[in-house]
Amino acid sequence: MAGTLYLVPTPIGNLGDISRRQAETLEAVDFIAAEDTRVTLKLLNHLGLKKPLVSYYRHNTDKAGEQVLTRLLAGESCALCTDAGTPAISDPGEDLVALCAQNDVPVVSIPGPCALITALSVSGLPTGRFTFEGFLPMNKKNRRTHLESLRGEERTMIFYEAPHKLRSTLADLLEVFGPDRPIALCRELTKLHEEVVRTTLAGAVEQYRGAEPRGEFVLVLSGAQPTEEGEATLDDGLALVGRLREEGSSLKDAVKQAARELGLSKNELYTAALEGQL
Repeated sequence: MAGTLYLVPTPIGNLGDISRRQAETLEAVDFIAAEDTRVTLKLLNHLGLKKPLVSYYRHNTDKAGEQVLTRLLAGESCALCTDAGTPAISDPGEDLVALCAQNDVPVVSIPGPCALITALSVSGLPTGRFTFEGFLPMNKKNRRTHLESLRGEERTMIFYEAPHKLRSTLADLLEVFGPDRPIALCRELTKLHEEVVRTTLAGAVEQYRGAEPRGEFVLVLSGAQPTEEGEATLDDGLALVGRLREEGSSLKDAVKQAARELGLSKNELYTAALEGQL
């Protein structure tokens, strides 16, 4: 009978956040798969535990994953730990969970610390619907392309960011979403110098214009304002194109003006106008 993989969250800064169930799970398993064995060893020392540790991180997921799976299939139990937070969330642990699922190995998730939820709850922004975007691409072109795809996103957006990339990321966010978009910048959550700055993108760019900031950031960005009910339809656009044509406008000019006034796609409206022989 296969053993069980336990997903054990670890504190994101304050060791006091380790729960009794997390500690008991770490004590009960046969071995621990850790993102960084040195970091996990410090936690085990804090808890007064000794356990065999194996490395499982982004650059060895294939080889290490198969090794962990072999031991699980042999009946051993394993705890998966990241350096901080919940395993498998924006983390290579998702590959190990998928591998276990494919091989009918039980996976149990232990609730615990998670930076994105901690930041969202304290942000002061809407929490009912949100999208977690993790770390943005390092390549500037890819990063901008990804942000452009989120331009109309109405849900609250959550990003992770390193301090040395914060200013360039804020500049890109400002350019894509505009200066007045609300944002909460959550720094060093649960740690001694925890800080939550609630401002706009313009205010954030100005605040961090000076020396390079310190600490890890979670950025919580307000979504776009919902589209007003009763927005213009393609039929509305065609009707306006027809009126403009009657007033003497060319088809191209009429489509361009109607699309701009009603917030419609110029290409879609032009195609529909041609099909309707306006």
